[in-house]
Amino acid sequence: MRRITTVVVGAGQAGLAMSHCLSERSVEHVVLDRGEVAQSWRSQRWDSLRLLTPRWQSRLPGHDYRGPDADGYMSMSEVVDLLSAYAGRARAPIETRSGVHAITPHGEGYRVATQHGEWQCRQVVLATGACQVAHVPALSAALPSDVVQLTPLTYRNPDQLPSGPVLVVGASASGMQLAAELRAAGREVTLAVGEHIRMPRHYRGRDIQWWMDRAGLLDVHADEVDDIERARRVPSLQLMGAPERQWLDLNSLQDAGVRIAGRLVDVRDGHALFAGSLANLCALSDLKMNRLLDSVDAWAAVAMPDHVPPPQRFAPTRCPAMPPLRLPLSGGRVRSVIWATGFRPDFSCLRLPVFDTRGRLRHQQGHVAPGLVVLGLPFLRRRKSALLDGVGDDARELADHLARSLGRQAA
Repeated sequence: MRRITTVVVGAGQAGLAMSHCLSERSVEHVVLDRGEVAQSWRSQRWDSLRLLTPRWQSRLPGHDYRGPDADGYMSMSEVVDLLSAYAGRARAPIETRSGVHAITPHGEGYRVATQHGEWQCRQVVLATGACQVAHVPALSAALPSDVVQLTPLTYRNPDQLPSGPVLVVGASASGMQLAAELRAAGREVTLAVGEHIRMPRHYRGRDIQWWMDRAGLLDVHADEVDDIERARRVPSLQLMGAPERQWLDLNSLQDAGVRIAGRLVDVRDGHALFAGSLANLCALSDLKMNRLLDSVDAWAAVAMPDHVPPPQRFAPTRCPAMPPLRLPLSGGRVRSVIWATGFRPDFSCLRLPVFDTRGRLRHQQGHVAPGLVVLGLPFLRRRKSALLDGVGDDARELADHLARSLGRQAA
């Protein structure tokens, strides 16, 4: 058994950011990953995917973007190159292909069992990310056997699917982008729409992420939110990181020929059944968008009143007068279903009483147990916690806590 002060599990942006911060604080550590650096970006993203945030927003501790296209959006290969170079410059102590399968208490610290042996440590950082496992609802089991089922983690491109109509379930960023791509490839696409947040790609001459960054909306702290659990479940904004900088919303999808339906509520007798609440969901989404734009406008009126175009408001989301309530699935009426219904982290390696009754990891802004912290989850400490750009602030604060804890233990 090898001994070390701190084990960081995961060599994506969260683990690498924490490694950088621990090195700055002279905390001995190792970073363990089941694959290579940025493994999830390498193997669990579709071919055309780009970051939803502009390149200038790809900030990590000790790194700022200095390239020529600050307002563009990184492809997945660019993200892999960025994180690999970041790990190399920092000389991060990484052990690749060293998957962790059990973390158990051991004395005053922990034992971390990997495929290549065990580590004994005083501290553990869980930095494996929030999107390790795609959420697929139980009703998927009722689909006809000849319908191909995929998730955003297993989908790669339209050629992967059998010919014929596609049902995409979920209208957050992933579902919207996949519906747009499949329709552009000539597929007949139906999109089942649940809770979502419409958002313009650009507003008043700037990327919406620029406004959210400058106005401090991404820095809102967990302590400032009335219902933090609800905030952590908010779906991703309907944005697309396309080179054309296009606005992706239900109106643009309908203009392209995508049929929209309400939330998928059941699969019965070979039919998909949809809720009749589509109009309400769309109205609520427009309301949320306009509230955020109101916040942007209020900040701009004070911070830069004479330097940007005037406020804008957009036509409401169009809903079909009679959206479909059922869709035949058998007989080739739907050949493929993509479940863009969210993701969850995978903490199955933890052999500790740190889960609630629904199996979710309990934590207080990243603090799980003495010497055990988590990093990279939605709204962990602030709204931007799950973004590549946001994990650094959380890493600094949690690294400070870990370093202070070691000092107290030594004393």
